[in-house]
Amino acid sequence: MYLAALLEIFGGVALQIRKTARAGALALGALFSIFTILSVPAILHAPLTYNPWGDFFEQFSLVTGAIIVYASFAPSGSTWAPKALQAGYYGFAVCVVSFTLEQLFYMDATASFVPAWVPLGRMFWAVATTVAFALAAISLLTGRQASLASTLLTLMLVLFGLIVWLPAAFAAPHDQSVWAGNTQNLAVAAAAWIVADLIRQRRSLRLGKRDLGVVGFRTETGDDFSPVRR
Repeated sequence: MYLAALLEIFGGVALQIRKTARAGALALGALFSIFTILSVPAILHAPLTYNPWGDFFEQFSLVTGAIIVYASFAPSGSTWAPKALQAGYYGFAVCVVSFTLEQLFYMDATASFVPAWVPLGRMFWAVATTVAFALAAISLLTGRQASLASTLLTLMLVLFGLIVWLPAAFAAPHDQSVWAGNTQNLAVAAAAWIVADLIRQRRSLRLGKRDLGVVGFRTETGDDFSPVRR
């Protein structure tokens, strides 16, 4: 576990520096791939229980973010990078489908996380956030309003942290599960932000290509993969 913690620290710091971003993404992607694989035995033990599936896709969502970052910094002309970006993007979209199902199957548990002081009641927000996840999943999978959906998804996850997880950490500072929930939620929010940034970059490149009238324009990673559709 100490090695995993060191890799997470190294990866997080490396991502902040352009020259080491790929190394950081590779380290984090490898680590969270291991965590994802470790979720498989629980799925095999109880395949009809969704909770293990939810754990699998929560970890896998972090892998998709690492894939996108790693591919985004690939050398110019790398033919594999556009395919990796596409795989990371749609992989994350599938994870959002899982987030939707997990809340749907465990609606009462989801409602219990909502603080009592939040207006309109716990069940209202459990249902509302489940619908929001579903709409985000549809948007990402179809490419319709994907930029807006990924941005709002990031915002919703950040609000989860501020309203649910951070107060819980102050209320029970010695509860490691609460801190783990904080960290996991923030990491998934970061993955959503990475997807949102990818879409914005691809949109900018497409607009630049159209405005300049350039034929055969290629990004620094090869093709101009974009999930954005009008």
